[in-house]
Amino acid sequence: MPKDSAPPNLKTALLDKARTLGLSDLRVTEPSAIGAAGDRLLQFLGEGRHGDMEWMQTAADRRRDPRVLWPEARSILLTGLSYAPGDDPLENLARTHHGTISVYAQGRDYHDVLKKKLKELARFLADETGCSVKVFTDTAPLMEKPLAAASGLGWQGKHTNLVSRIDGSWLFLGAILTTALIEPDASEIDHCGSCTRCLDICPTAAFPAPYQLDARRCIAYLTIEHKGHIAPEFRGPMGNRIFGCDDCLAVCPWNKFAQQSREAKFAATDATRNPSLADLLPLEDAAFRERFAGTPIKRTGRDRFIRNVLIAAGNSGDGSLAPAVEALLTDASPLVRAMAVWALHRLTDLNRFQGAYARLRHHEPDPAVGGEWDDALKVDRTL
Repeated sequence: MPKDSAPPNLKTALLDKARTLGLSDLRVTEPSAIGAAGDRLLQFLGEGRHGDMEWMQTAADRRRDPRVLWPEARSILLTGLSYAPGDDPLENLARTHHGTISVYAQGRDYHDVLKKKLKELARFLADETGCSVKVFTDTAPLMEKPLAAASGLGWQGKHTNLVSRIDGSWLFLGAILTTALIEPDASEIDHCGSCTRCLDICPTAAFPAPYQLDARRCIAYLTIEHKGHIAPEFRGPMGNRIFGCDDCLAVCPWNKFAQQSREAKFAATDATRNPSLADLLPLEDAAFRERFAGTPIKRTGRDRFIRNVLIAAGNSGDGSLAPAVEALLTDASPLVRAMAVWALHRLTDLNRFQGAYARLRHHEPDPAVGGEWDDALKVDRTL
């Protein structure tokens, strides 16, 4: 029979088990601790700041309150798994002929790695209490960050991500909902103080105010979640960021306490460690899938990824990339063709671009791609 309350020393045993699994910490809160975060979510959605992430809107009622997601839940365990890098991820931004991939995506997909650990921890909890459990790893409508703050695992910084005094801003979050009644931990206070480094460094001004994010301006959103063409105003600021952005995370002063992640599966591979743009531009779908199998990059798909790589190529100033870019002017994907136009216009001489314009512009079926050609025409009146 399930027990109404946790057995003595359960929290200590759970923390020991979590650390045995390689998790950084474990704290407990209750479903009602979501507090005003649900209302802030509705405001975020109402202002359209979620962009084309329709899944946030669809599950808004469940996302804003764990008691709607699972009414029987009485406690929520929040865990953290460090993915702190061993070096400064911003250093590669100066190597413009290479792409910069966010630290979180350079190793194995964290959903798979963390979920395996959470399932083992959840089984331990179920065996100890006889109560039901459900595991969540950022794939269900649950607001892990405000719940983690309520549990004392950390606090939501001005960049809206969780900050830990142990692991800084480099922390994957996982949650276990349970029908067991476990004493909650105290919440963590905000330790950001007057610091605004995360806000000041953002290349696209994605933070309207401290603790607020407009995803539509965020490079992480634009390069990963956004399905369409990336607006011209964001292309230059993207630099060589081809998948995600670590700027606001990397400058957090609390990172000085973070030790490099001990999870070997998060280590970068030759395929993801700041690869050269020349190696990425020719990737067809099969080669893309093979290269990035098991990583978060694969989920975004080849077309969106090459769209991002082309923007980085256009920002690189490296004319040697022009032939590979030009070859993509006839790609099957309009996302790719459009950015190939933009990148080629930035990389090549007028005669070469004029020849491509004459061959292709008037046969282009996609209005957005045609618009890229027309925008180039406005710059180079001689075309």
